[in-house]
Amino acid sequence: MKHCLLPLFLALCAAPAGAEEIWITNEKDNTISVIDVATLAVTRTIPTGERPRGITFSHDFSRVYICASDSDTVQVMDPTTGAVLHNLPSGEDPEQFVLHPNDRHLYIANEDDAITTVVDTETRQVIAQIDVGIEPEGMAVSPDGTIAITTSETTNMAHWIDTETRQIVANTLVDARPRHAEFAAHGTQLWVSAEIGGTVSVFDVASKAEKAKIHFKVKGVHPDRVQPVGFEFTADEKTAFVALGPSNHVAVVNAETFEVEEYILVGRRVWHMAFNADKSLLFTTNGVSGDVTVIDVASRKPMKTIKVGRFPWGAALRP
Repeated sequence: MKHCLLPLFLALCAAPAGAEEIWITNEKDNTISVIDVATLAVTRTIPTGERPRGITFSHDFSRVYICASDSDTVQVMDPTTGAVLHNLPSGEDPEQFVLHPNDRHLYIANEDDAITTVVDTETRQVIAQIDVGIEPEGMAVSPDGTIAITTSETTNMAHWIDTETRQIVANTLVDARPRHAEFAAHGTQLWVSAEIGGTVSVFDVASKAEKAKIHFKVKGVHPDRVQPVGFEFTADEKTAFVALGPSNHVAVVNAETFEVEEYILVGRRVWHMAFNADKSLLFTTNGVSGDVTVIDVASRKPMKTIKVGRFPWGAALRP
């Protein structure tokens, strides 16, 4: 009996109840680094499929979904034990994805196939494949669940998808190599970052017209190295933090005036970010330096660097 209980005991000890965590995908190591928010230390390293990138949790945080890009699958993992429960069909080279507000449908960008795949996480079946532009990457879904967005890096477009009909209803031009998309202002705005264009475009959702374009200029950094990718909003949506790639900085943007207020120096080749539960801390994935910078949101200052695996890319909160 003691031997039977030992694995359960070890699993429960691996993730203490109530421990707030940030999960980081490491592209080159095929692992996830789990950071304890209280101690700001890596407490677990979990093996994954090949080249993990996008990561998100189910709404009740009982499952974690991982884009294993080079394994051509989405892995479903038990976050308590770190065991892979099963794989979901995803299409080739899944990059990023977004979970619909219904907590059931995953919208997945398939870079190699120029499609967006919609997967039912309960039946584990593909329910739609939608033709989009070349090299799709970014994915977003509106708060009311009626619109999904795919950005295509080579076509330089944001594709607006009706989630009921699963048809594209509009295509919006953006600057070169769009990488990330998010709805903001209670779903009335869409923000899209353009890595090579060096901008973030803001669209009015109702009209799909461009509302603003945000430019970045980091002192002492060549403009070619200022490449906006991932971004996150504060709880009141008044401030956006934008990762600027190989410039090694995060921009702080006033989301009401669309003006850049300041820049924060972080690690090398910053990709994506995740807040802790109360959004007092922001964790950035720094691909080339293989670490995570922890930013104090109130002071807008970096407070710690945490070493993780090689080429950290995605980040997600497990409260």
